[in-house]
Amino acid sequence: MRQPGQYLLARQFGVGEGRVMAEQSEQEIRRKRLKFRAWHRGMREVDLLMGSFADQNLKDFSPEQLSQFERILDIEDPYLYAWLSGSEPLPEEENTPVMQMMLKFKYSV
Repeated sequence: MRQPGQYLLARQFGVGEGRVMAEQSEQEIRRKRLKFRAWHRGMREVDLLMGSFADQNLKDFSPEQLSQFERILDIEDPYLYAWLSGSEPLPEEENTPVMQMMLKFKYSV
């Protein structure tokens, strides 16, 4: 018999029990996975920036914006942090509407 809250983490991120996943749309599952990736990158500063941005914005993103965000998540932390902090210029090939939103995003505790 399962204890209360035993699968809470699985339900929160859209994995685990089949019926939980079946009740959610593909886009909802995708948003949850992207949010998880945003909060668990490796470099704490980037985790805070990306995770906070994801918490605030992913719920309203279109599929195209989700794809842009997913591409940003594939960028290595040192490069991403340098661009977001303004210490390095953003390469033209990374200048997407979602990246512009991230550059304007103000992290607050």
